[in-house]
Amino acid sequence: MATTRPTIVLLVSAVLAASAQAPAPHSGPELLVKTFLGQSSLVGASDFAKLSPRIVSAKDHDGKKHQYSGVDLRDLLDQLGVPKGDAICGKEITDYVIAEAADGYCVVFSLTELDSQFGNTEVLIANKADGQPLSENEGPLRLVVPGDKRQARWIRMLKTLSVVRAQ
Repeated sequence: MATTRPTIVLLVSAVLAASAQAPAPHSGPELLVKTFLGQSSLVGASDFAKLSPRIVSAKDHDGKKHQYSGVDLRDLLDQLGVPKGDAICGKEITDYVIAEAADGYCVVFSLTELDSQFGNTEVLIANKADGQPLSENEGPLRLVVPGDKRQARWIRMLKTLSVVRAQ
């Protein structure tokens, strides 16, 4: 009996140690969103699930047409309370969004160009291409801007969105 107790204690200790080192389950892509009011939000799969799914067909850098699926950037901004429509007036007319990739590459969108009452530029936060999750060098999230003539604002490995007010 004396030899079984240390064995059980050792076995329980090993199981506890293994479970403590097990990685947390992957909950899907996450995006950090910062606002000029100093607020930061980590937007995850449950937040994206609250938004209407969108699919756009667009030519990528490779010149081939792909079906991208995800959510509309403006819909995400709406969910976070970023001004839109008639609320974009006065100082808000200078608000813009900086989208940043994991490698530091950044692009800018004005709130007016994203709003249907102004420019109505379509920007998709995509998590799939042709029905498949984005590859490691593209995702897990990327921006797709089908109306742009060049794909320079199609950020791969999207990491952060910052809503900023020009001074």
